[in-house]
Amino acid sequence: MRKNIVYNILLSFTNILFPLISFPYAARVLGPKGIGEVQFVMSFAQYFSIFAAIGIPIYGVRAIAKIRDDASKLSSTFLSLSTLFFIASVAVACIYFLIVGLHPYFSSNQHYYIIAGILVFLSFSYTDWYYSGIEAFHKITIRSIVVKSISLALLYTFVKTSSDIYNYLWISIFSILGNQVYNFLDIYLHLEIKKPVLSFSEHIKPLLLIFGATIASSIYTLWDTIILYFLTSPEIVGYYTVSTKLTKLIIPVITAIGGALIPTISYYYNKQQIDQAKTFLRSSLDVTIFITIPVTVGLMTLAPELIYTFAGKEFSPSILSMQIMSVLPIIIGIGHLLSFQWLIPFGKNKAVFVAMLVGLVVSMLSNLLLIPIYLDKGAAISTVITECIVCAAYYYYLRSERTISINKRLVFQTIFSSLLFIPIILLVRLTSDNNIVICILSIFTCVASYSLLQFFVFKNFEVFKSLLFKRINE
Repeated sequence: MRKNIVYNILLSFTNILFPLISFPYAARVLGPKGIGEVQFVMSFAQYFSIFAAIGIPIYGVRAIAKIRDDASKLSSTFLSLSTLFFIASVAVACIYFLIVGLHPYFSSNQHYYIIAGILVFLSFSYTDWYYSGIEAFHKITIRSIVVKSISLALLYTFVKTSSDIYNYLWISIFSILGNQVYNFLDIYLHLEIKKPVLSFSEHIKPLLLIFGATIASSIYTLWDTIILYFLTSPEIVGYYTVSTKLTKLIIPVITAIGGALIPTISYYYNKQQIDQAKTFLRSSLDVTIFITIPVTVGLMTLAPELIYTFAGKEFSPSILSMQIMSVLPIIIGIGHLLSFQWLIPFGKNKAVFVAMLVGLVVSMLSNLLLIPIYLDKGAAISTVITECIVCAAYYYYLRSERTISINKRLVFQTIFSSLLFIPIILLVRLTSDNNIVICILSIFTCVASYSLLQFFVFKNFEVFKSLLFKRINE
């Protein structure tokens, strides 16, 4: 288990490092308009990819984890789910290409949308759910690092001017599909298939609930970019893309430990070892609080320098949007824990569906009301409101569970330690006018002060120790 968490964290840092290296370069070469156009095309295609997934990436982890010790059931379950995935991908891809081919709106950049359609058609090649279910996180991590390294080399080689949008789109698609296709082929070459019996009926009902929740979630997470493009301009989408990318960069790390725990929680729950599963949940909540609060304060205070460093002063309108969305690490981190580590592993798919449906309604209404007035800032406000409502809905379904209790002492100590970032960053700004220097000095000093207070004054080293060392012995 400890290795799984390490690999999951390593994968998350890779997912952070890749855009940190690639996006500043792409943003400066392509500018707000180029970035906005590619982001919209990718978002539009990924929207259909989510329909094609029919909830399998979430449901599949639990389904595989429960029978990972039975080779026969394992192969049958994988083949059944991947067959459903393939059928759905082909069907949704046909709808996508019909819309892109027939609707006049897409005629000006139709070739971009056709290329991005590969994402939709090959959606079924996504098999991380299988590797997560059998807890083979090392394969996901190593292959992802290789593909991202190749993508980075391609970016610096083939994206040189603002007219290289076409190349940037191809590279963005490869960074997603390269790993997926390889993993898919690897599974089929090595999976032990001994007269598997394809069974679809047992998966349909739970898949429909998760699918509904996934669609609702995906609409409100992609809706902002799509409606922003239709109601404003590619430049505004570019500004919003920069602020969202920087704000959400750290979120994969926040959810990494939780992601590694999902198959374990499902496994213990299936074995009726409920207390053991709850132990992981309590530790995960403490770690989430410990990480997200300082990240939020740091993003909010250091937003101008981060925008200038990673995107350039041309993206200065992104600063306020980033500050508005700086609370997302806290909200999404806790929401991920409540939904993916509690509700879904314990079979409460209906609760997740209802919460996501509420989020969908809130997102649609708030975006339509706020974007025409406040542009990208309106989309940022809408995103925060939506995530708060969804997280509150998760908690509503868990309010009777004694397990879900917040360590108030830890919250107070974490807030106190994080608020010291504000005077630290203000003082650093007085020593230099170089944005890169300010970022490096501020991050290093803030991390050092936070660590000293938490580990040596408040003695909160146990937050990590309880999760990574004491309670994980597998």
